[in-house]
Amino acid sequence: MARAGLTADRLVRAGAVLADEIGFEQVTLAALARQFNVKLASLYAHVNNAHHLKTGIALLALDQLAALAADAVAGRAGKEALVALANVHRDFARAHPGLFAACQFELDEATAATSAGVQLAQMLRAVLRGYSLTEPDQTHAVRLLGSVFLGFATLELAGSFKHSLPDPTESWSRTLDAIDMTLRSWPTK
Repeated sequence: MARAGLTADRLVRAGAVLADEIGFEQVTLAALARQFNVKLASLYAHVNNAHHLKTGIALLALDQLAALAADAVAGRAGKEALVALANVHRDFARAHPGLFAACQFELDEATAATSAGVQLAQMLRAVLRGYSLTEPDQTHAVRLLGSVFLGFATLELAGSFKHSLPDPTESWSRTLDAIDMTLRSWPTK
């Protein structure tokens, strides 16, 4: 008997909303059961376990971020593409802190290989082609950008920049200028 019209997709979407409200780590099957006013056991007809639910939320988050990123970088190159892609990550983190955290959820290799995370990595590499980086430097630069995007957003969400000047947006802009300069003069061996 289907109660409350539950489906795996509906549970994942409700979990995504809940993640933004209470934090990705706090999303549980019990919390969703309470939200839908059903017994916890009834959720297992739709999701295998909490890990399965969180994987679904992570995939949804990656899909959303990748769609926003694709729109942002379309038709752009060089610094303009870099800034657009960086801003999408920061804006997504600020608008959807739970989903941003879900993007960091560790996926198994097969799931990761078919996720929108691959598209995000390809977009990073496309942006880096505008800087004429080749392997292995391109991989190093992807890791640098990922670290900056994640690190800045994580610190900002944690309130680390609240009590000092200048405004974090100015720091973000200066950081992207520095990254652009670094990428244009990437050290070679």
